[in-house]
Amino acid sequence: MKKTLITVIGPTAIGKTRLAIELAKHYKAEIISADSRQFFKEMKIGTAVPSNEELAAATHHFIQHKSIQEHYTVGDFEREAMTLTETLFHNNNIAILVGGSGLYIDAVTKGLDYFPDVDPEIRVQLNQKIEEEGLENLQTQLKELDPIYFDKVDIHNPHRVIRALEICIGSGKPYSSFLNKDKNKRPFQVISVGIEADREVIYDRINRRVDIMIEDGLLEEAKSLEKYKELNALQTVGYRELFNYFNGECTLEFAISEIKKNTRRFAKRQLTWFKKTENVIWVPFNADIDAVVQQIELIKDE
Repeated sequence: MKKTLITVIGPTAIGKTRLAIELAKHYKAEIISADSRQFFKEMKIGTAVPSNEELAAATHHFIQHKSIQEHYTVGDFEREAMTLTETLFHNNNIAILVGGSGLYIDAVTKGLDYFPDVDPEIRVQLNQKIEEEGLENLQTQLKELDPIYFDKVDIHNPHRVIRALEICIGSGKPYSSFLNKDKNKRPFQVISVGIEADREVIYDRINRRVDIMIEDGLLEEAKSLEKYKELNALQTVGYRELFNYFNGECTLEFAISEIKKNTRRFAKRQLTWFKKTENVIWVPFNADIDAVVQQIELIKDE
């Protein structure tokens, strides 16, 4: 039988964790998390880490295994995840990969893109520019140099913006021109299951999730991390807005409304990314597990 990696993708708050656990239980498989913010053990509430009950329902990997103070890249994740898949496939023909971070999903299913080496001084200058002029000017520069990547990147993530710009400037070519080249062939087949819902349903689920996070103590969690707010891990929706509140830049009510708004924008970008993924089995957010398994089985052993 083929070794099969079932990926569960979709926008935030859509129910990926639930479906991944149900699939893991059905196939007696283990789950690899590809949520790039759930890696960090200090960020539990704001990243919607699975509950203790959910973690106990199926074996999860790459959940809260790093500190925000550790340098951890998508390349590190790719190497570790690929090593893990070898182990998992020794014991089972099925493994589950779940997450809303499209780049991290692609790192495992397709491999990373190759980028040329560029002068490290470029990054130094870009970091200095962001300190002096703010992120908006760099966003504008990226839009001019690479409008294709600008349309799909999280432009509020300074690390991503700077990374793209340093390649654009250092190579003289758009960052997007290096994407989707030949990758390392994977020793397993990938079956992607995407979860979708009407926009109103997604937005309602996001708004309710944010309210629950606040009730569960997000304010206190963010306050405990405020001294680390310059770290890349904390350039994240749910934390940035509360840091602004702590600085006296807005009211708490406004900060919460901004978290909801920016999470909705993030969900829209996620959908844009995942809709470009080929051969996805799209299922409704409330799909019955048996119906999903039936669709997977039609493909799995072709």
